[in-house]
Amino acid sequence: MTMNTELDPRLLSLLVCPLTKGPLTFNRDTQELISPRAKLAFPIRDGIPIMLPEEARSL
Repeated sequence: MTMNTELDPRLLSLLVCPLTKGPLTFNRDTQELISPRAKLAFPIRDGIPIMLPEEARSL
């Protein structure tokens, strides 16, 4: 069971999509980092962003 937590804005400003190198947005409800260009949602598990394309969900 995952708790909804906030993502440190400093961390979000450093992370980019591993495929497009574009910016990411944080979806608090789903606890995912969203890459609009790649149309992928990267999960955050136990507060750790999982930035592997094979772990991402298609949007």
